[in-house]
Amino acid sequence: MESDKNSGRSTVLKYRRCVVKLGTNLLTGGSNQLDHAVMSNLVGQIAQLQEQGAEIVLVSSGAIAAGRHKLGLAKRIRDIPFKQVLASVGQSRLMHTYEQMFEKHNINVAQALLTKTDIADRAGYLNARNTLLALIELKVVCIVNENDVISTDEITESKFGDNDNLSAMVANLIDADMLMILTDIGGLYTADPRKDPKAQLIPLVTKIDAGIKRLGVDTTNTKGTGGMLTKIEAAKLATDCGVHMVIADGREPDVIIRLASGDTMGTHFISAGNHIESRQRWMLSGLCTKGKVTIDSGAVLALKKQNRSLLAAGIKSAEGKFGRGDIVAIYDTDGVEIGCGIANYSAGDIAIIKGAQSSKISSLLNSDYGPEVVHRNNLALLEREAPIANR
Repeated sequence: MESDKNSGRSTVLKYRRCVVKLGTNLLTGGSNQLDHAVMSNLVGQIAQLQEQGAEIVLVSSGAIAAGRHKLGLAKRIRDIPFKQVLASVGQSRLMHTYEQMFEKHNINVAQALLTKTDIADRAGYLNARNTLLALIELKVVCIVNENDVISTDEITESKFGDNDNLSAMVANLIDADMLMILTDIGGLYTADPRKDPKAQLIPLVTKIDAGIKRLGVDTTNTKGTGGMLTKIEAAKLATDCGVHMVIADGREPDVIIRLASGDTMGTHFISAGNHIESRQRWMLSGLCTKGKVTIDSGAVLALKKQNRSLLAAGIKSAEGKFGRGDIVAIYDTDGVEIGCGIANYSAGDIAIIKGAQSSKISSLLNSDYGPEVVHRNNLALLEREAPIANR
């Protein structure tokens, strides 16, 4: 039991290792500059949780907004190089604000600026993971952002797409229990609640399907670069790796503390299963997937039920330009993703040997890297998702 300073109630933390992502709209409070009152309140909640034994990594947007205000620019300019300038100016201002606020709670902060290429290879992934875990052990709150100065990924909404998918990747890196994406909206709705008064909150999502993704398209973001769709994409990545995710209104009283304690506010996305081994997390992240193979029902059964490797005989097709040693996504003939793995053969080779018995590989290719197109030890399977439900 831990004491809740604000309410005097005893609190049990359900989720101890959390990634908290704060969006631009939340941090600016609807204005053109950082809202220090909002930020201070959120920092105070994180400080309280850390005192209660929680481990928090913060993924924060707001650098571009801070840079725009610092330079006195009210007009929103969409030119990418100019936004990189704003990020360069604003990042130090954002960090300085956080440092001052956490210092009041005797908490040290660190900064980590990442791009997708930093963690796309195994060595970079492990280096980032080891650094973040070491900071957690030292009780330092690490504040993570995408390195906008050299990366256009966040600004153009590709790959990471704002900091939503980055926060899911960070949750993956540190084996988080929960990812909280806090914004200025209460969660995922049946329609945009700012436009449709009949829109209803969806409290629980257990399957991220095409219908759920369509709901994200209608909800736009006015100041940041990530909208609801990127949050749904982040939920898919997080839950596939065993991390519980929630989208909630960061303006709600004690929202971080309540969510860490198991409160049901917002929209909760249920994880697909237990935490998976770090190497599998890296493969499933999708950061370095080079192509796709489609397999027949017999191969699906062999992989999911019989704990076997993927053989050429079960492959129907290969797509993309990938080489031997690259990671490929694996789908069944209905278009459902089964998992991913490290390919022993290139896309060109697979196009030749698909459907063939393993004994025929050497004669078809004049080379032989073994019977397995993807060896079981280099395979990461997704959990079969349950149907969607509301609560």
